[in-house]
Amino acid sequence: MSLQKQRLDITDRVVGKFAEGQLNLYLEKEKIGQMVSENNYDLKEGYEFQDSRFFQYADVVTEPNQKYVDCDDENGWC
Repeated sequence: MSLQKQRLDITDRVVGKFAEGQLNLYLEKEKIGQMVSENNYDLKEGYEFQDSRFFQYADVVTEPNQKYVDCDDENGWC
């Protein structure tokens, strides 16, 4: 099992809320940024806006079914 950075499309999960004259962006309850102007967003590190879509860079588990590592195939043990 290992972790790998992946770019996830989170567009359908991003919500905008007006507060103090600005549009703040949230992913669930976490504030991820704000709208600066039309199609221009100031986002926290790990988030990106491109081609009218919002993306998050997240660590994703790869090879989740791998149960044994560092096996010694010659001697037959794991």
